Amino acid sequence: MNKQSLSIYVWLSICLVLLFAGSLVYGAVSIPLDAVADILMGNETVKESWRQILLNSRLPQAVTALLTGASLAVSGLLLQTLFKNPLAGPSILGISDGANLGVAAVMLYFGGTLNMVNSLPMSGYLAIVVAAFAGACLILGIIIFFSTKVKSNVMLLIIGIMVGYMASSLISILNYYASTDKVHAFVMWGMGDFSGVSSQQLPFFTTCSLVGLLLSILLIKPLNALLLGEMYAANLGIKVKRTRVLILLCTGILTATATAFCGPISFIGLAVPHIARLLLGSSNHKLLLPVTLLTGSCVALLCNIVMVLPGGNGILPLNAVTPLIGAPVIIYVILNRKNIQYFN
Repeated sequence: MNKQSLSIYVWLSICLVLLFAGSLVYGAVSIPLDAVADILMGNETVKESWRQILLNSRLPQAVTALLTGASLAVSGLLLQTLFKNPLAGPSILGISDGANLGVAAVMLYFGGTLNMVNSLPMSGYLAIVVAAFAGACLILGIIIFFSTKVKSNVMLLIIGIMVGYMASSLISILNYYASTDKVHAFVMWGMGDFSGVSSQQLPFFTTCSLVGLLLSILLIKPLNALLLGEMYAANLGIKVKRTRVLILLCTGILTATATAFCGPISFIGLAVPHIARLLLGSSNHKLLLPVTLLTGSCVALLCNIVMVLPGGNGILPLNAVTPLIGAPVIIYVILNRKNIQYFN
């Protein structure tokens, strides 16, 4: 690791800490910084309402943003490397569409609110999380099945896109027959939100996210080999078919977990890997994957802060904020592709 890479790690880590602290301090209700510190250290003299807001709302939301940003960014990096496509992202294989289909089936058929699904023997939000995870895993299973039958990554990419279109078609049919209030609830879920993970759900969410991130770290060597082509990777002793399945499985775990709890989130998985490459000027995954992870967390925490409307009690939808950061990055990458070092 050279001095430039080390300085990037240091600055990103500092930004991560500051943005995480900002997510705890800044919100619709103003809580002084010293009060936040006292609450986190267990001081019992702080106002109870502040304690409830911080521990039950802002802290889980900040942790969720941190892990979701890292998960989606790493997913995008894995898919861009696997398919050698700079515009590949977590939604490209239809995994996000599968999660959307699961949620649509629950919300549009069984019930119309996030906190109550009367027809199911479980709490409404738990039903939605389970449905999203099941839908994402179903699509992932289909993609992994085809990955063992199709040798070309391009063909696999096309199959993933077609499967995504089929899931979207089923969602449209469910929307057509659903009542207005159910459609409205589903649309609101689809706008994305980091506040969907409660303190009780946080351990499960954290465990799933960390398992996926750990698996991605174990794939660093095969990912570097794939940069030089599948034949070269096979000559190095990399089992390409098994590596492809592991990459898809890792992407599925990360995307399904993030989508199930936070809704379909746009642009983080697509744009953040490019931001990381532009910072490093390198595609070496030993350096790139940790920087992508840190950058994804920083971007998600920044979005979490921007979502809170200044001077008011309103909260912007997450997917109204992420394109403001992600779209300019993608436009810049497309326009300057010939001059960007890591493409050459």
